Amino acid sequence: MTEKKVQSPSEAILASRRNFLRQSVVGAGAVAGSTLAAPYVNAQSGPIKWRLQTYSGAPLGAHVIKPQIDAFNAAANGEMEIELYYADQLVPTADLFRALQNGTLDAVQSDEATMASPVDISVFGGYFPFATRYSLDVAALFRYYGLKEIWEEAYSEVEGVTWLSSGAWDPLHIFTVDKPIRSLADMNGLRVFGVPTAGKFLSRYGLIPVTIPWDNVEVAMQTGELDGVAWCGFTEAYEVGWADVCKYALTNSVTGAWFGSYFANTASWQKVPPHLQELFRITIDQSHYYRNVWYWGGEAKLRVEGEKMELTSLPAEEWAQVLADSKGFWDEVAGSSPRAAKVVEAFKKYAETMDKAGYPYR
Repeated sequence: MTEKKVQSPSEAILASRRNFLRQSVVGAGAVAGSTLAAPYVNAQSGPIKWRLQTYSGAPLGAHVIKPQIDAFNAAANGEMEIELYYADQLVPTADLFRALQNGTLDAVQSDEATMASPVDISVFGGYFPFATRYSLDVAALFRYYGLKEIWEEAYSEVEGVTWLSSGAWDPLHIFTVDKPIRSLADMNGLRVFGVPTAGKFLSRYGLIPVTIPWDNVEVAMQTGELDGVAWCGFTEAYEVGWADVCKYALTNSVTGAWFGSYFANTASWQKVPPHLQELFRITIDQSHYYRNVWYWGGEAKLRVEGEKMELTSLPAEEWAQVLADSKGFWDEVAGSSPRAAKVVEAFKKYAETMDKAGYPYR
């Protein structure tokens, strides 16, 4: 009789989360199958075909976008099909914006900073230090504090690209291979794979941001080219395998949620009939919901029950210094353009409101 292998705590947690993914995709397909007739095909031109590339590699993309694309393709009933490509598969991540603008890609999922978007608000895409504490902060800022209108205005000035929606991803922690961070001085000289804005802020403590293809990160940590990552939270680190390479996790979160967006090539978007545009927006919202639950459900559980990394923290007085430094960083960015100043003002108003509201908001 074969003995059943005992799962480690992290394996059990990840297995339950992958089951959540399967149920979500099967559910979407079942709904589509029960309500739609035989696929419609335009006899003259055939279905609309799109190519969409995400910033994420395949293991992460299985959660942050694939459920949405599967649901859209099922519900589009043969009228439209989106081909999904992961990080660097068609074009390098740094070229995503140009590829979208010239029509090589029909759509992109990324943050502005990572894809080198040429707008004056690109610095806020990804992880802007201490702009958020929780994933719901992103949706609230866009809906009620003016960010939606600011983003629409910024992209209305860029030819060929239409911004569609922004949502929240995970918090930002620093994970290191064999050099624990227990003080700000420990950051000095560490080479980490990370997102541009947070990397720029953390570089004041000696951290060295390094940009390489996403799929090369794990090997680069194994060979010593990288000392760690400043790119994600616990959920992602465990899911993509970085927790197998890194021995240490810094519990201090520089930001509570990443700003990510969906973009379309304007000409491609205008060729999509209104009902399919609406379907795409609906499935984007579905993606935002799925992603928030997937990340939120994993962060605390893997931090508490995951056994793969030793947790470290900065001394309270040093962390207070980081918080103070971020205020100067905010003011510095606000001075870069009038529109950037509006975003920072929204951040400040939101933070002030949440602080005044108290528990459970802050």
